[in-house]
Amino acid sequence: MRPILKSKAYLYLTEFFAGMSVMAVELGASRLLAPYFSSSQIVWTIIIGTIMIAMALGNVYGGRQADKDPNPDKLYRRILIAAVWIGLIPVLGKYVILGISALMIFSVNANYLIWAAFAACMVIFVFPLFLLGTVTPSLAKFTMENLEDNARVVGSLGAANTIGSIIGTFVPTFVTIPAVGTAITFLIFSGILLALALIYFFSGKGRRGGAVAALALFLLSCVFGHSSRFAFWKSDLRYEGESVYNYLQVEETERSIILSTNVLFGVQSIKMKDEGLTGMYYDYALAAPLMAGAGEKESLDILILGMGTGTYGRQCLRYFDGVTVEGVEIDEKITALAREHFDLPAEMKVTTYDGRAFLAAVDTQYDVILVDAYQDITIPFQMASVEFFTLVREHLKDGGVMVVNMNMRGEEDSINQYLADTISAVFCQVYTVDVKGDTNRVLFASDWPGLREALERGVSRCGDPALRGLMGRVLPELAPYEAGDRVMTDDRAPVELLSMQVMDQLIHGEVEYYRAVYEREGLRGLIKGL
Repeated sequence: MRPILKSKAYLYLTEFFAGMSVMAVELGASRLLAPYFSSSQIVWTIIIGTIMIAMALGNVYGGRQADKDPNPDKLYRRILIAAVWIGLIPVLGKYVILGISALMIFSVNANYLIWAAFAACMVIFVFPLFLLGTVTPSLAKFTMENLEDNARVVGSLGAANTIGSIIGTFVPTFVTIPAVGTAITFLIFSGILLALALIYFFSGKGRRGGAVAALALFLLSCVFGHSSRFAFWKSDLRYEGESVYNYLQVEETERSIILSTNVLFGVQSIKMKDEGLTGMYYDYALAAPLMAGAGEKESLDILILGMGTGTYGRQCLRYFDGVTVEGVEIDEKITALAREHFDLPAEMKVTTYDGRAFLAAVDTQYDVILVDAYQDITIPFQMASVEFFTLVREHLKDGGVMVVNMNMRGEEDSINQYLADTISAVFCQVYTVDVKGDTNRVLFASDWPGLREALERGVSRCGDPALRGLMGRVLPELAPYEAGDRVMTDDRAPVELLSMQVMDQLIHGEVEYYRAVYEREGLRGLIKGL
């Protein structure tokens, strides 16, 4: 036995740092997958389930190996391999995800995101966490000296693992990921595990070639994997980084400045350089102030739940007089980017808070409330229930209007139908309009009659020709919603599953052409077509 194991303290330190690293890798996994598969409850379930499978298998294997051959060298060799693997995740992980996603597109017909996320988790995370799962039973074998104190030893090891797991939960979320990013977070905890193994192997005589090779691979990972770039195919970005909630990217084009959160889920906010209409759902939502009496009333108070970088707020200030805009945005980093890159007006107040919690905390009433609080592809369930929309109604003035951006319109029984049915259970009047050339649908709701008539009057008051023309096109397409009974509550709001279903439909439609090319002409034809 190597001299360092004469003190049991090192074994307990090993258990402590192994527990810490498992939780850190789990949280890092969620951030690695989020730009490609979202950070929904479904993806979290896949991550947790996959990791628990790996840990369970590791526990079984580690116990059997410790009984069969109680050699600490083998345990620390497994830790060494796990450390190297985790260190390589920032270098290769995003390429593995994209490769798996490409294969899944052509081999899976349903639940694409679920299967792709599960496969990515299995390939990237199962092996290193399986190896770390062998730590606890192996250490129990090495630490226990007799059967009289076996329960105390197991309890102490469990406590060391749990304390490490607690620290490994908080440090990545609140310290390393916001400060230095997901990639370096993986490297930090890879380095911790590597240091544990290196101290062991260099503490006594024996072969050290594997330890030296592992150190060399780790250093290469630090060189090539320190970048936090997820959208590695893009260049000349204004900003790229991470917050507690999101991967954030600011991109400048010839006509606009764009914020994307979690790369593959489209434009989250936009600023047109000519300060004109965006061609997106924000423009359609400008019907809400007209419905609420913009131009007729001396002043209009507007609240935006899901402020983003202030696209809708800036438009309201530009096109309507006497307007006061207030926003709520849970991610303060987005607000900072809005001030720095998107010219968010200084007079526009933004509160860093959850939208529903904000409404519960204030008694202010508004003429217009925009609900636009998407997290990747889903609406937070607490902002999709009948209880939430009742809270919104209570914060509307007489004649007030709620406007909701409903992303990814799909087939029957999609998330949008559930949302519209839920809103119809609260408000007397509900109208919807589809955004031309996009997958968004905009919903308007009020307890006061005459929304269409109010919009007709508002169109005649529009001073801007472009806005007047757009509202003139929106008006005939504005349709009263025929409510069903698909009402979501705080107790039951399956927004993640519903959103995943719509996403699958959209992906299936997008790749059908390329699937046909692949089936007809093979890989060479597909590459040529791309």
